[in-house]
Amino acid sequence: MTDAERRVALEAIAAEVRDCSRCRLHATRSNAVPGEGDPQTEVVFIGEGPGQNEDLEGRPFVGRAGGLLVNLLGHIGWTREDVFITNIVKCRPPGNRDPEPDEVAACAPYLHRQLEALDPAVIVTLGRHSMGRFMPGARISQAHGTTGPVDPATGAPDATVFAMYHPAAALRTPSIERESYDDVSLIPTVLVESRERRREKRRPRSETTSAATAATAATTATAATSPVGPVIVDADADPTDQLTFF
Repeated sequence: MTDAERRVALEAIAAEVRDCSRCRLHATRSNAVPGEGDPQTEVVFIGEGPGQNEDLEGRPFVGRAGGLLVNLLGHIGWTREDVFITNIVKCRPPGNRDPEPDEVAACAPYLHRQLEALDPAVIVTLGRHSMGRFMPGARISQAHGTTGPVDPATGAPDATVFAMYHPAAALRTPSIERESYDDVSLIPTVLVESRERRREKRRPRSETTSAATAATAATTATAATSPVGPVIVDADADPTDQLTFF
């Protein structure tokens, strides 16, 4: 998918989210919060749901927790514009309560389509509700700072999931904040390693497609062009160089 196609797909999803009435949360929201970021990014951050500030502005992570997320990204030389940020549910649960299972299920198709369009190499979960979507049964106190494969059913079959505490939890607990800085420091290496796994996983499919295309061209004596696959940046790049990540 080209950059232009990704932008169109993501905006179409966002438009649906803004007009969504699939669950009870639409009745109490000020604004739905589809998510935002670079459509060409390889890293997607997924939180739990919008808070009060996010509900008022229609943007993810713009309150105090968002300020800490920006600081965490800055710790590795990134900005929020370098990544894509969204949530498990796109509307604020009243009183910032936990999202109910049926509310998560109602929003799941939107998140699935966003991940399909973005095709990220790394999905960073922020908090236990987001982590539970990608690491079922895990405990965040044990899983933070660790990785795992992503279930293909989530829409990003070749991604690596990386668990972190929610920034709101870090604001409440200094030890969690310190651990969050330690955890975020691991993401550049996780990204480089995920790129290499994706390259190896996708290479056989690419070679098979090329061989099949060549055979068809030889048989029909007509010119054929194989489809362009996902662009994977060199996995040998220096993980301290921000410009090589996006």
